[in-house]
Amino acid sequence: MSGFLTFEQLQRRMTQKLAASGSETAALDARLLLAHLADMSETQLVLNGENSIPPELEDAAHEAIAWRAAGKPVAKIIGYKEFWGRRFAVSEAVLDPRPDSETLIETALACLPQQQKLQVIDLGTGSACLLLTLLAERPQARGLGIDISRAALHMARRNAHRLGLRARVALRQGNWLNGIAATPDMIIANPPYIESAAINALDREVRLYDPRIALDGGADGLAPYRRLIAPCHARLKSGGHMLLEIGATQSAAVGALMAAAGFENIAVQQDLAGRARVLHGRKKL
Repeated sequence: MSGFLTFEQLQRRMTQKLAASGSETAALDARLLLAHLADMSETQLVLNGENSIPPELEDAAHEAIAWRAAGKPVAKIIGYKEFWGRRFAVSEAVLDPRPDSETLIETALACLPQQQKLQVIDLGTGSACLLLTLLAERPQARGLGIDISRAALHMARRNAHRLGLRARVALRQGNWLNGIAATPDMIIANPPYIESAAINALDREVRLYDPRIALDGGADGLAPYRRLIAPCHARLKSGGHMLLEIGATQSAAVGALMAAAGFENIAVQQDLAGRARVLHGRKKL
């Protein structure tokens, strides 16, 4: 890229280069990247379309395109991702918040009364997008986020501070519920559920830039569910809820584990694409 450019021209060139690199969302990628680099909203970017760019912006755009062409997700380049109407900081230490996970939020909110003082535990919290979204939507709730990764917890703390929720959330390094004495009203988790042998065949955006520890579910993808479901049932209050994200083909196997642990009213919730996404069970009153 070279020569005198306007914002509109630069965005068009970025789109063309991203499309040539194989991006299926080239126009969206270019718009998000340029808005971030220019420190503008997408609306401001349109309004400034005919204005000339600052000299340093062209080099920054070239670098961003190189990263995206190498498969790095846009969220990992710009450092944040939108989820449920809020912005969450992300890094290569955490999974990017995904629209599919809004299925868990919808299901959880239906079980959390607006004005009750409830406690939610999020296992493998990562960026804490799930837990913090629930706390933001339920001002009387408090939460505990647990993750084995110190780097992931750093991102979770950043998000809690930015959203003004630090006073209602505790974040701890740990392995599932080990050493946790709380008896929550709800436990949520998006555990690793990809079969170990399948990880090297994943898209490079995931394979190269998401933490393997958040992907690898063991030989059959079910190892984390076997470790956490029974202890979660034992820890929940009577009448408490457990919500688990699952792989599209795992509802029967994970549902059986939940039933064996004593959960009742087990139901599968589908995402917008019609795939099994969340399993919801309740501990007997």
